[in-house]
Amino acid sequence: MNIAFKSTTLSLENTETRTILVAGGAGFLGSHLCDQLLHAGHKVICVDNFSTGRMENLWHLLRFDTFSFIRHDIISSFDVPVDEIYNLACPASPPHYQADPIHTMKTCVFGSLNLLELAARHQARIFQASTSEVYGDPQVHPQPESYWGNVNSFGPRSCYDEGKRSAETLFRDFHVRYGVDIRIARIFNTYGPRMRPDDGRVVSNFIVQALKGQDITVYGDGSQTRSFCYVDDLIKGFVRLMGDQSAIHTPVNLGNPVEFTVRELAEQIVTMTGSSSKIVYKTLPIDDPRQRRPDITVAKRELGWEPSVALTDGLKSTVSYFERQLVRPSGELVEVA
Repeated sequence: MNIAFKSTTLSLENTETRTILVAGGAGFLGSHLCDQLLHAGHKVICVDNFSTGRMENLWHLLRFDTFSFIRHDIISSFDVPVDEIYNLACPASPPHYQADPIHTMKTCVFGSLNLLELAARHQARIFQASTSEVYGDPQVHPQPESYWGNVNSFGPRSCYDEGKRSAETLFRDFHVRYGVDIRIARIFNTYGPRMRPDDGRVVSNFIVQALKGQDITVYGDGSQTRSFCYVDDLIKGFVRLMGDQSAIHTPVNLGNPVEFTVRELAEQIVTMTGSSSKIVYKTLPIDDPRQRRPDITVAKRELGWEPSVALTDGLKSTVSYFERQLVRPSGELVEVA
């Protein structure tokens, strides 16, 4: 295990300050979560192996004396005393999780097992970033938490879909058998600054293609739907679920229930960027869900949470971020890894 940057004392001198481990903290969602927790006055330990996380997401956090970083892959066990754990450590876009499907499954299963054992050892509350992919290509719309899903266990997306389903099972069993205080969020499509330009997800793909004047690639006929939640809204949901004192130990959907077709998203991004890009259509990938929209009744009732950022506003911030990522001072568009 390789410890980098600043170290920080792990003893709790202030009972209101918690020591919180964020696995996958250098990633898109993880880095935003670290921001939120640090600004709330907590000590944050970020753990990441940089499979998809990026160092540039963490530089601004080094000014905090309460921030530390461990470069480590959670499929191997480790020990550090903590009060809370957020498990966000897994590639979340198809190109990334399919690049090494066996490691993706190990991250979901072995990684969750190691973090659950850590939580049990230190009596820490633990959060699992699950996914709407547990519903597969749903036959129920919108998807409530009670829906068991329609998942292919033998396809190219199975390493992620079934890995996340297995992780939920481990969380449930650790709660029932050992009394571990668990929280599980099923995350629907989320977007915002710090997404990778090569992420492979629909929002980042369309924005990067539009800014470069390339064809906008829509898979299928564009009639398939998605519900897009801005990252700030989602992180508020994470923190609210983790802090809820009624102790919701079953999965909770977090996402935006406002539904758009993929074609509508492409058209909106082309208009917003003033791009000359044309929309082209290609074959729909195997097991790509045709409808995806959360039923957030539980989150609204139990947490008082629902998204507040409109798609137009969130896209403006996201487009601005990618413009800064892709454009040199000279105005030349460049590739960014």
